[in-house]
Amino acid sequence: MSSGSVAVIDYGMGNLHSVASALRHAGAGEVRVTCNAAEIHSADRVVFPGVGAMRDCMAEIRRLQCDELLADALFEQRKPVLAICVGMQALLDHSEENGGVDCLGLIPGSVRHFGRPLLDASGERLKVPHMGWNVVQQAREHPLWSGIEDGSRFYFVHSYYVHAEDRALVAGRLDYGISADAALARDNLFAVQFHPEKSHTAGLQLLKNFLEWDGTC
Repeated sequence: MSSGSVAVIDYGMGNLHSVASALRHAGAGEVRVTCNAAEIHSADRVVFPGVGAMRDCMAEIRRLQCDELLADALFEQRKPVLAICVGMQALLDHSEENGGVDCLGLIPGSVRHFGRPLLDASGERLKVPHMGWNVVQQAREHPLWSGIEDGSRFYFVHSYYVHAEDRALVAGRLDYGISADAALARDNLFAVQFHPEKSHTAGLQLLKNFLEWDGTC
């Protein structure tokens, strides 16, 4: 069983306790849902989740200084960080959501609307938001893919998708009418658009891998 403490950054957006429960199930020694700087600073690993409108998320992230706490975990303490869903999107430069929102700018790139009409390969209309299971193609090897077969299915809920400028950072892709980035990886950061806590066997394995990851590729 994995050990060590995990801080789930709480800025009031999303079902954070389902993430915490999944981490405990995956073997985390201690999980704290918190925006307390001392608790995040003392944790062995950090999870940066999020669900909701980007403008509201960014306002709360900055009001609670979670942007500074995240940057400290990533660049000063260099501890393993997992970003999930809107947490992943917030890492980019800019989002088209809510008429345009400046994000954290930690990864060059943008968050874009899927657009309409959105069609699959056979010409059938696809619904937005993209809600449900989708195949993730692994773009490169990474410790968080250990034990997860390429082409495994993960659970998504989103109307906007990530496009990173540096294509070497793309660790996984999804196809939903267009090709989009499903996972990004850089140094001690791994970010996913899908919800591992809702993705059953593959999601649980990814969380187990995160708990065992030392933050290197």
